[in-house]
Amino acid sequence: MFLSEPHDGLWKQDTAKTMPKRIAFLASEAHTAQTARATLIGRYGNRPADDADVIVALGGDGFMLQTLHGTQELDVPVYGMNRGTVGFLMNEYVESDLLERLDSAEEEMINPLTMTATCQNGKTHHALAINEVSMLRQGPQAAKLRIWIDGRLRMDELVCDGALLSTPAGSTAYNYSAHGPILPIGSDVLALTAIAPFRPRRWRGALVRKESLVRIEVVNPEKRPVMADADSRSVRDVISVEIRSEPSVGHRILFDPGHGLEERLIREQFV
Repeated sequence: MFLSEPHDGLWKQDTAKTMPKRIAFLASEAHTAQTARATLIGRYGNRPADDADVIVALGGDGFMLQTLHGTQELDVPVYGMNRGTVGFLMNEYVESDLLERLDSAEEEMINPLTMTATCQNGKTHHALAINEVSMLRQGPQAAKLRIWIDGRLRMDELVCDGALLSTPAGSTAYNYSAHGPILPIGSDVLALTAIAPFRPRRWRGALVRKESLVRIEVVNPEKRPVMADADSRSVRDVISVEIRSEPSVGHRILFDPGHGLEERLIREQFV
């Protein structure tokens, strides 16, 4: 069973202030990540993820998202160490003192978005997204989208390369590249951001309540096909997508003290 509210204390408080002994090491296919995994297993041992106190993910942010999705049925926190190209969700890679670092780590609890995409053939697809759900033009012509918020039409026509709805945790990823706002962790809003908007020209996007139901419809999907993407899991030829936060699923992420998501989000804005 997952918690929907953030943990206020350190994760070690949930383990009676004892260092976790059972660690599951997972790594991306990159050579540096696989080498690190072998070294750490030789030093600390290894357990299956479903029999571990903590999962250590070795790779970049993409692998961290993959790990969180793959272990979401387990009530086990994930501690990432950067062995990839991007490491916003990762801690610094250090082989020594891992048990002490895990024992003092601070926990962040984040909720994903749930996406329901309906395709031209009538099929529906469901997926969870920790960062964002995106709708992207599938061909050379711009997409035409219609946006509803909580059953109320808010934009009759958005001509663009696409649009996305981002969580606070994902607001520094694709959302930020598309000039969307960075959202503080724990804020009760989501960022709705256009990708290369043509009409309305330079539309700045919107903030919506975390509890809102966002529905995006494709106008003229046969001529202007659109795909939907939830954390790099794509569905083609969609005609509509419904997105909302999923409070019943919580992902537990561990960070070194003073380097949690809140600090990283603030620091990103002053680079």
